[in-house]
Amino acid sequence: MKAARIYLSVLCLTLGFLYGFSPAEKKSKATWIWQSETVGENKQQVLTFCEENDITLIYLRIDMNKPYDYYRSFIRDASAKGVEVHAVAGHPAWALVSNQKRMLKIVNWVKQYNESVAQAERIKGIQLDIEPYLLPQWETEQKRVIREWQSNVKVFAAELNEIGNLEASVAIPFWLDDIPTPDNPDLPLSEWMISRFDTINIMAYRDKLDGPNGLLSLVDEEMEQADKLERRVLIAVNMKEIEDDHASFAQEGASEMNRMLDQLPDRLGEHSSYSGTAIHDYRYWQEASGTIPAPPPAPSQYRGTYIWRAETLKSEEDEILAFAEKNEINLLYIRIDMQQPPAMYQRFLKKATAAGIEVHALGGHPIWALKENRSKILKLVNWVKAYNAQADSDEQLRGVHLDIEPYVLPRWQENKEEVLRQWMGNIESFVAEAKKDGLKTSVDLAAWLDNTAVPGNPDVPLSHWMIDQLDHTTLMAFRDKAEQIVNLVESQMKYAESKGKKLVVAVETKESHEGEFVTFFEEGMGEMNQQLQLVAQLLGGYSSYLGQAVHAYEYWKNGKD
Repeated sequence: MKAARIYLSVLCLTLGFLYGFSPAEKKSKATWIWQSETVGENKQQVLTFCEENDITLIYLRIDMNKPYDYYRSFIRDASAKGVEVHAVAGHPAWALVSNQKRMLKIVNWVKQYNESVAQAERIKGIQLDIEPYLLPQWETEQKRVIREWQSNVKVFAAELNEIGNLEASVAIPFWLDDIPTPDNPDLPLSEWMISRFDTINIMAYRDKLDGPNGLLSLVDEEMEQADKLERRVLIAVNMKEIEDDHASFAQEGASEMNRMLDQLPDRLGEHSSYSGTAIHDYRYWQEASGTIPAPPPAPSQYRGTYIWRAETLKSEEDEILAFAEKNEINLLYIRIDMQQPPAMYQRFLKKATAAGIEVHALGGHPIWALKENRSKILKLVNWVKAYNAQADSDEQLRGVHLDIEPYVLPRWQENKEEVLRQWMGNIESFVAEAKKDGLKTSVDLAAWLDNTAVPGNPDVPLSHWMIDQLDHTTLMAFRDKAEQIVNLVESQMKYAESKGKKLVVAVETKESHEGEFVTFFEEGMGEMNQQLQLVAQLLGGYSSYLGQAVHAYEYWKNGKD
């Protein structure tokens, strides 16, 4: 019997050499590149980084508007260095059946691309990174979203299977094992997903291995599922700086990350599915390695303005930047038009960052105060997250700024307390969602709201509650004399200082029908600057004073001197 076992072992080893080992035995070290222009502009830098860090697999986001020739030389040179290139694509909305055609576009593009190029220039696989739990519907219609996600995954897998010679992979969070499959409650959603793909990237975003919240305990169930299903698993960690320090190596650095990852082959070696690691993502990993400058620190004080028409970023790009330089503007609240191409924002933000300007996404409407419209706020936040994930560090939006002003609604007069409750709930949801990715949060707030109490708590002004929630609050102190502006905001300045919070003071330049005292439209921009200098002197002693904002660019630039 012993001799038979030895013979069988030798036979298996021989067959392994002749025909290759199982997919799980192929170890990879992967990273994501979300900015497709990187492989064109910095091809050699990327390849050198791969060589220095033993990277064998790149998940590359494909810009389908670029010609095939754009990718051919990079993939050919990467292949020569033993680096496979797989396409990565996804969006939370791709989980919905209504967006199935959008999902399949990447499959068709890769198929046509591969048919047009040489073997060494071909893409070896496609990864889906959908993350539907970022959708507002995940909170309200989770089972429906999951069913549609499953349906789209089945279609995706069938399309790749029909093409052949393409590895199908997916990125999933470690907690998906806690979600039951809607039509089979005994089957974890993680196991269902694992069964549909060749390779699974488990987003095990932790900065330690051991303990109840350590990486090893969080992935154990998925590893066992993949063992049983004979699938490959890559353990993914995060280098992006986020609020939850334990979910990233941004603070610990690349050396500590490598030290921990080096232990995984021994610690996970009992799992046949363990097939390597993946680092999210190239941009942040390279920054941590000191080869890309980190984004500039936030200014100690802001001088900001609002841009309400997003398309002016394209039509007036140079004019905006010249205006900002002339007026020492270092903060822009820019309304996001989601119909505009991300490339427009990326191009402008790169130049703005180089000029020392911090840019926050702007959105809002009075009805956004109502619970029924909370999804509109979260849609903006999630758009910013998705945009930032695919933008270079100097092209990213640093925060989200809301301008809601529900006191113009008829409901404010009819049932102010109920509107306030809903508004407060929406703000809490806004902050919670934005902070998951470390986005700064701020709102416009009428300065007189310090006279409006929080429902059920008459001793707490609404303005104090708002200040507590946010990174900074922009008080709309719409007056045309410094003393009046200071009188409107000083009590809130004192409160913010006691709480370690920050306030921006905003003034108006648009013509107003509420009275000439509301705006600098009549006095002109020269007088405004003089009054704002005096405001800065009067409030400069408060640590809570974060600077000024002028509403808005289109009126300011056309204002009389």
